[in-house]
Amino acid sequence: MIQDKDFTLRLVRQLSQALEKLLLGKPEESLMQKELDFDSLMKDIFKIDFSELRALSADEISSKVDALEQKNHADYYEMLGNLFFYHYKQNRKWEDGHKAKIFYEKYLHISGIFAMPVISRINELRKATEGL
Repeated sequence: MIQDKDFTLRLVRQLSQALEKLLLGKPEESLMQKELDFDSLMKDIFKIDFSELRALSADEISSKVDALEQKNHADYYEMLGNLFFYHYKQNRKWEDGHKAKIFYEKYLHISGIFAMPVISRINELRKATEGL
């Protein structure tokens, strides 16, 4: 069971780092050669595919994270923020941007880290939703 938790956490961190590099416009060559398969990664991490995860409310997703070990919550929220922000940048769906903002804010609160790229993304999302 511990190995399964470690493997899942490793997947969360790898996905988060890969998305971070994509968002910063610095993808590794290997990432550019193979598409990120969000569905299989989401099934490995949350036991549902991305479309099912996307259909859940932010509170429902947070409940899934809250059911996991508390020491890993920051990693999950960072990954979820990156995941939804990446999809927001791809399709400009307000729901994805809204979830990204919520998860980034939870990440900052839980981690206590001052992360300028994350703060910049939150501000970008706030500006994009001001007119809504």
